[in-house]
Amino acid sequence: MSEIKVIIMDVDGTLFNSEKMITVKTKEALLKAQSAGVRLVLASGRPTTGLFRLGKELEMDQHHGLFVAYNGSKVIDYETMETLFNEPLSLAEGKAVLEHLKKFNVYPMIDKDNYMYVNNVYADPIQWKGRSINIIEYESRGGGYLLCEKKDLSEFLDYKVNKILTAGDPSYLQEHYKDMMEPFKETLSCMFTADFYFEYTAKGIDKAKALDTVLKPMGFVQEQMIGFGDGMNDISMIQYTGIGVAMGNAVQELKNAAQYVTTSNDEDGIAEALYKYMPVLRAE
Repeated sequence: MSEIKVIIMDVDGTLFNSEKMITVKTKEALLKAQSAGVRLVLASGRPTTGLFRLGKELEMDQHHGLFVAYNGSKVIDYETMETLFNEPLSLAEGKAVLEHLKKFNVYPMIDKDNYMYVNNVYADPIQWKGRSINIIEYESRGGGYLLCEKKDLSEFLDYKVNKILTAGDPSYLQEHYKDMMEPFKETLSCMFTADFYFEYTAKGIDKAKALDTVLKPMGFVQEQMIGFGDGMNDISMIQYTGIGVAMGNAVQELKNAAQYVTTSNDEDGIAEALYKYMPVLRAE
């Protein structure tokens, strides 16, 4: 087996536990790996701004850690802030999606710089697992955004977006997602990133494409990569990396695609697998 030189991790449900924190044991393992020269990569549906705090906590700004953001449509080097890959939706595609979404009872969200734009900052909460969640607040705080309200997002849009995120009650999205993606199923990538999130990115965009585009020119090969995920949008990444690891809390489809199923995100799942595949980290 090749020596592991790159650790790639989804964030929500993977690196984060249920309290939206990195466990002490997982953080310790990642810092040890990084000190040994291993490159860390955060690969998330989150925007780049939603990864800065985590990168700082893991000292990725000192070791050329990479952010694969927007589900793979943008990659930056956190130490230099250089954009290594960027493939947004075209302006026409973005406007068409936002126009189409007016037909559905969902909350579209787009971002630019420090702002997230929505139709209604006081939108009703969504219902998820018996809980009411203020999804606009949740997403804006997670991405570090100020909120701005626009009555017509399609008319407002005059720039290329990396993704268009929609949120809604899981039961509603499950019932309507095929209609939501119908006009774009051949021209865009449309997918669930959580049961209450459905999003649109440029055609062919996923985490695996971003990783392949950026890491290969750096001299890394797939056999030197280990990847961790929990959701449907992590499947391409799990299949791409030399060692694909599903969290214990992952969806079954991801577990089926993985080479190894570790413990859950609340049970130090990343650390458990790293100690299995990188025993040198156990050395004091």
